[in-house]
Amino acid sequence: MRKKFLFICFIFSMCLNSQELNCTLVVNAQQTGNENVQVFKTLEKQLNEFINNTRWSSKSFETQERIECSMVINIQNYQTDAFQASIQIQSARPVYNSFYSSSVYNFNDKDFNFNYLEYQNLNFNTTQFESNLVSVIAFHVYMILGMDADTFELNGGSSYYKQARDIVSYSQQSGFKGWEPPAGGAQTRSALINNILSPTFKDFHSILFNYHFTGLDQLAKDIKGGKIALVNSLMKLEDLNKRRPNSFLLRVFFDAKADEISDVFSDGPSVNIAKLVSMLNKVAPTHSNKWKNIKF
Repeated sequence: MRKKFLFICFIFSMCLNSQELNCTLVVNAQQTGNENVQVFKTLEKQLNEFINNTRWSSKSFETQERIECSMVINIQNYQTDAFQASIQIQSARPVYNSFYSSSVYNFNDKDFNFNYLEYQNLNFNTTQFESNLVSVIAFHVYMILGMDADTFELNGGSSYYKQARDIVSYSQQSGFKGWEPPAGGAQTRSALINNILSPTFKDFHSILFNYHFTGLDQLAKDIKGGKIALVNSLMKLEDLNKRRPNSFLLRVFFDAKADEISDVFSDGPSVNIAKLVSMLNKVAPTHSNKWKNIKF
């Protein structure tokens, strides 16, 4: 009997430790003028449970390994079960031997209209469209997982990106915005996954890995060596920009990293970064006010 009890406890503990995310989701309905309506509170509670209690992969995460992330859904309008909204997603990963967390994924998804009835079941299907609410949330979950894995292992996020692509593929038939094939300078979910899996941007994954693993993670023990590694990894963005100037993927990267890059190179041991600053102003001119803070 005791063995059976211990086995049950073991299985239970495995279930507790299997989830990948520690996500805080907020539903902000101030723009509707009715932010205290119960349906918003129910939606927020259900989505927090859905994201944090779903096992998104076969990999088990210890409690301390769960990825810290946040999602803010801004409801602009709603009628009965139809919601017009946008969603801001952010994730971060810890930097080795420090108390600092580095922003990895920062995406403002403006195409987030969905249908929802209070207390409806939220079920994710890896191969079939269930609802736009679930598909959009799941897509960004897999982007968080993929980007995070890429920072710890070269091409570590491949399986997660492929699942995100599958979600795009079967959601395109739904008619909701954001899933349609990329066109022009579209900044959609479809455009993002198309960029990240494109051979044109294959080097992006090694840049992401080297920036974090050989750069940021080394700063605690060798700050100058870590900064040099950061410079070397960032300089490779110039080649990506030459292949596809002003690409959506690089804009997403700098939305997450601009403040950090400015902070890292504005203090501590100086390294030769004149070329880096020139490249940053060329590749990411919208953040030029931050590049002015870099000292060399």
